[in-house]
Amino acid sequence: MTLPGAPGHNGLPFADSAAGALLDADGLIIGWTPAAEELFALPADRACGRPARELLADPAAWPGPPAEYRMSAWYGETVVRTGRGEELGIAFQVLPLTDTGAGTSTGPARFFVLWAPAGTVDRWRQDQAFTQELFLQDRLGLAVFDAELRLVRTNTHLLPYTGLLPDLRGLRLGDFLEAEGAAAVERRLREVLRTGLPLILAEETVRTIEDPGDGVVMAVSAFRLQAPDGQVFGVTALFTDVTEQRRSDERLAILHRATAAVGGSLSVAGTGEELAAVLVPGLADLAVVEIAEAVFTGEEPVPGEDGLLPLRRTATAGERAAELSACAVVPADAGCVPSLGRSPASMTAPLRARGIFLGRVTVRRGPGRSGYVPADLDLLCEIAARAALALDNARRYTREHRAAVGLQRSLLPPAQAETVAVTTSGFYLPADTTTGVGGDWFDVIPLSSARVALVAGDVVGHGLGATATMGRLRTAVRTLADLDLEPDELMVHLDDLVSQLRDEPNEPDGPVGSGRADQPGGPVRPSRLTRPDEGGAPHGHRADPVGATCLYAVYDPVSRRCAMVSAGHPPPAVADPDGAVSYVPLNPGPPLGVSGLPFEVTEVELAPGSLLALYTDGLIEGCDSDLDEGMAELGRRLARPGAATAPLRELGQEIISARPPHRLADDVTLLLARTHAVPPGNTAVWPVEADPVAVARVRQEAARQLRDWGLEELVFTTELVLSELVTNAIRHAGGPVEVRLIRAGHLTCEVSDPSATQPRMRRALLTDEGGRGLYLVAQLTTRWGSRYTRHGKTIWAEQPIPDAPHTGGG
Repeated sequence: MTLPGAPGHNGLPFADSAAGALLDADGLIIGWTPAAEELFALPADRACGRPARELLADPAAWPGPPAEYRMSAWYGETVVRTGRGEELGIAFQVLPLTDTGAGTSTGPARFFVLWAPAGTVDRWRQDQAFTQELFLQDRLGLAVFDAELRLVRTNTHLLPYTGLLPDLRGLRLGDFLEAEGAAAVERRLREVLRTGLPLILAEETVRTIEDPGDGVVMAVSAFRLQAPDGQVFGVTALFTDVTEQRRSDERLAILHRATAAVGGSLSVAGTGEELAAVLVPGLADLAVVEIAEAVFTGEEPVPGEDGLLPLRRTATAGERAAELSACAVVPADAGCVPSLGRSPASMTAPLRARGIFLGRVTVRRGPGRSGYVPADLDLLCEIAARAALALDNARRYTREHRAAVGLQRSLLPPAQAETVAVTTSGFYLPADTTTGVGGDWFDVIPLSSARVALVAGDVVGHGLGATATMGRLRTAVRTLADLDLEPDELMVHLDDLVSQLRDEPNEPDGPVGSGRADQPGGPVRPSRLTRPDEGGAPHGHRADPVGATCLYAVYDPVSRRCAMVSAGHPPPAVADPDGAVSYVPLNPGPPLGVSGLPFEVTEVELAPGSLLALYTDGLIEGCDSDLDEGMAELGRRLARPGAATAPLRELGQEIISARPPHRLADDVTLLLARTHAVPPGNTAVWPVEADPVAVARVRQEAARQLRDWGLEELVFTTELVLSELVTNAIRHAGGPVEVRLIRAGHLTCEVSDPSATQPRMRRALLTDEGGRGLYLVAQLTTRWGSRYTRHGKTIWAEQPIPDAPHTGGG
């Protein structure tokens, strides 16, 4: 049993669950509350009239109250026995009641006693201590509002207030907070009052009227207050300042956004624009990104002799960005060190990667926002470091891309070409837009006797590997074309070359290229190419597929005939001058490097002004269409009104515009050639008898023809050239011999004989009687050579025509 406490000690809190009894001056129970009946399991008729000490579990142990406590309240703890015979620990408080009816106060007339279970009392005391300590916290704002949301009680750290109002009791939030923030908080508190649902850490930005600034972010939690009978009489709210946490989260979010933004571009300008855009408005009202001029060409920035480094204002974002200049020249070390500006409203961080200073980024805030703090500068430096890495990657990519594109362009002929035989315009679109290079190519190769070779090819794969293979094939085609081989023979040699490339040793972990390949198909449409060893390449051989398709066509403006051969390549389209479009009925051979089968030559006659279109399958094949549809679409575009006479550049752009670069399934190459014809009056042909005497007649006929053409200046050299060539033909080949003159851009002299022996030029000794003929021909002409024909060979030599316009006709 606990003895009574001292006067003034905290007693029992009043609550509905406390049991009460009224005792007379002798300690007999004369009143018994319903709560007492429930607590002691003892009805009032059994309790009243009994001494209170009989309720104790051990009445003999009760010493009674000390005499000094009989006139004052006192409390204690003890153990009672309930009406059910159970022992119960209780806490009690005794309140003496003085009888003042007689006007005297000689002693208590009776006593009022409150009982409650000891455990309940402990919880009451804990609750009371918790509430008191809660209001004493200096890092947690606590406020009790009445039902009208007037402040009833609050600690001194309710909000970051300036202290102009020492007592906030009876005020509303709008009396000292700006209206927007106050209304937002009150709206949430009213919802708690209405529903009874607690509010957990709802964040609101609030500003005081006296010192608004940026305000603070408060995490508000609240719960409703109501009496035991259910009557709502207020709401308690807890306010936690989470401003720094919110700002830290915002900085982290900005960092994440910046990392994602600047890491997705390989463009120098694009990286700068993304960097500026991501900084506004989260970190700044104005962001300026300046990048060294050298970075845009892929080079490392190097200060000039004057120590200055030119910077280009690459990107700006935010307020008044349009008013800034486009460039700046700064000392080489300007902006190299991160710093807050002259005012706390600006700061600068360098863009530095791998020890190279690439530029700088500057941010500013307007007058309505708070200044920067060191944490903001740390954030800007981190963003700048990540952006600099992306910028350096873009710089290096720019350098490599320029080299790759330069290589690609160096391997392709000029887009526009004008020869006696044709006027051409070529177009190329790579499927790999990141590198801008691929394996498709076209070529226009001038041949002897005013002829021209037109080439279109498609190497398996994309990228630099395909480009390198393409360069080798294009060089091979030009070399073979210079030998004036027949188209089918040229294609056989080219097929052998591709087979050798396929079998060349190669490091298994360093493939040259990769991609799809094409198979031979029907007579019109090609299909995919697959390697014969699809099961995989053995160690030490190429692991990537090597193959190509190719179309080689030779057009003769004198005969107006075009001979062509295909190695797995789609057939060319021909648009007649009247607008009719057809595809040449080729019988394509296998793709290069596949089987070594022979190739078949197809020959067609073309009217002057015909339009010949060579292309790769990327032009007619799409992600959602097949080759037949693509060929039909190409035919429609070539057949449109005006296409036959339209400028080739415009027509080609119109055709390839239907193939957006981002939707290309393969590289696209298009070569348009408008044919010309050499008029019959610009050629002269004479058969020559196998008799040395006939040489004189050839000289006379040639001189007469040149004078008719107005080419008197070329008579002497032409007579010498024909004398040497015809004499050699009669001496070494016999008959029949044929001489032909062609006036088309150049004057071409041809001598044909039945021999298959190729002439060769040699250095004659002083004692030799002959051997100087071909040397003399080489000195008198600009170009000479020989070619095999189906009936022997033809030796030809070209001379420039004085002041002749470069036309396709006479």
